[in-house]
Amino acid sequence: MNDECDFCRIVAGEKSAHVLYEDERTVAVLDQHPAVTGHSLVVPRSHEEEVLTIDEATTTAVFETLRCVADALETALDPDGFSVFHTSGPLVGTVEHAHVHLVPRFADDDVTLSLSRDRLDPDDAAELTARVRDAL
Repeated sequence: MNDECDFCRIVAGEKSAHVLYEDERTVAVLDQHPAVTGHSLVVPRSHEEEVLTIDEATTTAVFETLRCVADALETALDPDGFSVFHTSGPLVGTVEHAHVHLVPRFADDDVTLSLSRDRLDPDDAAELTARVRDAL
């Protein structure tokens, strides 16, 4: 546990949160600054900084909890869909405890998760594909 981490304090029961679900590896809570009703966060109980670098069992647990909570939110709120995302690194966030956002989506919500898009260049794609396959 990191005593300076709000998520660690929530996991330990030292900080108040609206806990939707918890098990031995994860906790799901309502986001304290929700984009929409039902905006939730799934966090591992252990203090890990990155979703992409936690051990396989914890990664699996995080996404199983995500699915469980999404099913419950589907029943409770009847959303039109969900956005699921996490951010990584200092350019995109200030929370240093791995977490995944689960955001119920509604036709009339003001949530924007847009990315500027471009066309995939076939030569660039072939080069990147080769580099990634080599890394795997």
